[in-house]
Amino acid sequence: MTDYDQIKTTAEAHEAAALPCARAVHTNPDAPLSAEQMPLPDSVSRKPIAQKSPAEWAYERLILYIKNFEEQLDNEHEIAMGSTGSESGVLRIEGIGYFDPDIVTFYGTDGSGAKTQLVQHVTQLNVMLRALPKHEPEAAPARIGFRLALDLEKSGADEDEKA
Repeated sequence: MTDYDQIKTTAEAHEAAALPCARAVHTNPDAPLSAEQMPLPDSVSRKPIAQKSPAEWAYERLILYIKNFEEQLDNEHEIAMGSTGSESGVLRIEGIGYFDPDIVTFYGTDGSGAKTQLVQHVTQLNVMLRALPKHEPEAAPARIGFRLALDLEKSGADEDEKA
């Protein structure tokens, strides 16, 4: 049965149009769920995708990928990223942000410890997440994904209060 064979109410059609389409298949059926396989948190699904800028929508999904990646790391590693198609090296992720309508920014340090910032247009967004050993082996690992997810929840709650 195709979508054309099914009768939908206007509300059902709007709801279907607002839901993102995502899918992932892994070689190991017992692999941890990936970001595409997880339900969207309320903080992300509260605002319809059509009302989000490309930068905001990219930012929110990056947070989901980062949080999911970090949840699979051991206590000896932290998240970093490499920019694909570039010789810029690896950036240890210490923050991300966006600037509407179309800019995403990554903040952190490079392999030598130098302060680094990558400003990227959403149409050029290609990020490789990597696990790097911690700078200080005795310290607890820095987990940016958890902080980013909390910020999403807080900003979603703030928008609800304004409405």
